[in-house]
Amino acid sequence: MAMTSLKINGKVYETDVDPQTPLLWYLREHADLVGTKYGCGIAQCGACTVHMNGNPIRSCIMPISSVANAEITTIEGLSENGDHPVQQAWDELDVPQCGYCQAGQMMTAAALLKENKKPSEEEIETAMSPHICRCGTYHRIKKAVKLAGEKM
Repeated sequence: MAMTSLKINGKVYETDVDPQTPLLWYLREHADLVGTKYGCGIAQCGACTVHMNGNPIRSCIMPISSVANAEITTIEGLSENGDHPVQQAWDELDVPQCGYCQAGQMMTAAALLKENKKPSEEEIETAMSPHICRCGTYHRIKKAVKLAGEKM
């Protein structure tokens, strides 16, 4: 197999895994970046959300062949010390219960706030609604997105 070069969190990874391997599995099994979670495997829940060139994508269905020349950012790459405003807001408001979906939620929130630092309730709802939180912390998630925007 041909080598594929991936840029993840600013680091270059060379791999010869099958080009159809979903990015999620490469992140977790080969790059040891386990913050990105497997939820549904069909891009419906959002647990696997990462950034590709700054935009949120579902890594469970994205083959590594499609991201070979892209900048990939995972929750581990959002900030070096956990001090991104989204991470701070999530912590300050104690958003997660089980925490399983939270990395994907935070990645979507960070992408939204990069484009719009003062989103309306409707804009937050639209951006965050594709995510499923089994614990139902949607109210705290929305409050955290608002707070993170204020921190930015």
